Amino acid sequence: MYEAVIGLEVHAHLLTRTKMFCGCSTAFGARPNTQVCPVCLGLPGALPVLNRQAVDCAIKASLALGCRVETESVFARKNYFYPDLPKGYQISQYERPLAVAGGLTLGDATHVRITRVHLEEDAGKSLHEGLADSAIKTGVDFNRSGVPLIEIVSEPDLRSAAQAAGFFSELRAILVWIGVNDGNMEEGSLRCDANVSVRPAGQSSLGTKTEVKNLNSFRHVEKALTYEIERQIEVVRGGGRVRQETRLWDGASGRTQPMRSKEDAQDYRYFPEPDLPPLVVDAARIEALGAALPELPAARRERFVAAHGLPPYDAGVLTQSAGLADYFERTAAAAGNAKAASNWIMGELLGMLNDRHATVETAPIAPDALGGLIALIDRGTISSAMAKDVFARMYDTGQSAAAIVEAEGLAQIGDADEVAALVDRVVAANTPVVAEYRDGKRQVFGFLVGQVMKASGGRVNPKLANERLRAVLDRDGDVAVTPGTAQR
Repeated sequence: MYEAVIGLEVHAHLLTRTKMFCGCSTAFGARPNTQVCPVCLGLPGALPVLNRQAVDCAIKASLALGCRVETESVFARKNYFYPDLPKGYQISQYERPLAVAGGLTLGDATHVRITRVHLEEDAGKSLHEGLADSAIKTGVDFNRSGVPLIEIVSEPDLRSAAQAAGFFSELRAILVWIGVNDGNMEEGSLRCDANVSVRPAGQSSLGTKTEVKNLNSFRHVEKALTYEIERQIEVVRGGGRVRQETRLWDGASGRTQPMRSKEDAQDYRYFPEPDLPPLVVDAARIEALGAALPELPAARRERFVAAHGLPPYDAGVLTQSAGLADYFERTAAAAGNAKAASNWIMGELLGMLNDRHATVETAPIAPDALGGLIALIDRGTISSAMAKDVFARMYDTGQSAAAIVEAEGLAQIGDADEVAALVDRVVAANTPVVAEYRDGKRQVFGFLVGQVMKASGGRVNPKLANERLRAVLDRDGDVAVTPGTAQR
């Protein structure tokens, strides 16, 4: 029996308008090599100037992950030679990073230690397809070169591919929640490298690790690591030795492929960046940034369960984003019914947003308006079935539920005399079915209820209709008198 040992290195672009050490734009999607300057291209004589906003974003992320932010950290040059690295080195942090000793607890109660969070600049991007000149095999776009990012390094505390994907997902949720990353993995603003090894279960020493590079989705993390774990176990069981190497995930074939031998720290020849002084952050600045952090997803989930009485599943769905959590709380306050608010948001609202490719921030139904719809249901003004039609009209028109109900005469029929008249009319029109019911065929009751709903245009109060209908059917002679109904 073997177990996996996994640690992740997550690279997250910071939400700044300009790059780490220059004033070039960080906007995604510009024409190649149009957002560059002598600094981010590393031209001789160009000197870097640190982006204060990037530092603040990195500090907030570090604090949200429970890290200790150092008052002094040092930038270093990480030397390697790839076509997409214009300077021949990357400005990063090594021996003295910005923050250390954090952690993140997953939904299964696994605590994953975070070794460090450090600042660095991104490299450019090699382009292997989609080039206008078909004679060119590979192009390089330096627009991304110098974009500020943080690298978050975990300890090897993860034991399965699913756990690793869960850690990556929870990390993304936090970074997006506090506003330091946009979470857009397709555009490369959040990506993950995974270090994975296997060992006999119960053994304390680590096996030889491989690094799986540039995983940009939770699904890819889980599938790539599942494959790599199985591959390594097969190698070890067959008497072979796992090679320390960097591998790439090929989604098309469902396999990891060797890329190069794995570098060690000494291969990068780190040394302090001579053009940047140590980064000094005073304790007051760290404290102020920490105080400005919002309530984090885990704490909000716990509060939704404790304060609103929601099931943990509901709380998990409703805290997928800060916007969704805020929407729920406002809806629950307006409705006076937290569970109903949760049900409507998770069901009708998210379903509609998904169908329309919209987000909760752009939803045409305000939380107060949805709360108003729920209040109409709870007061018995409209039925739950009718409310779904009203919701769809609210979404398309922007009108309130009360306005739609009044304008279209959709209020539920709850008057006892009206309900009695409807039931009596249906019973009189369906005497063969009534006879079947009285002969013991109880399953036809649902048909008769449907006829009452149809006769009322779906507006009759279902509870009153059921009570009246059952009272009539369960007597062979005159109509029975039941609480809340009129005697005929």
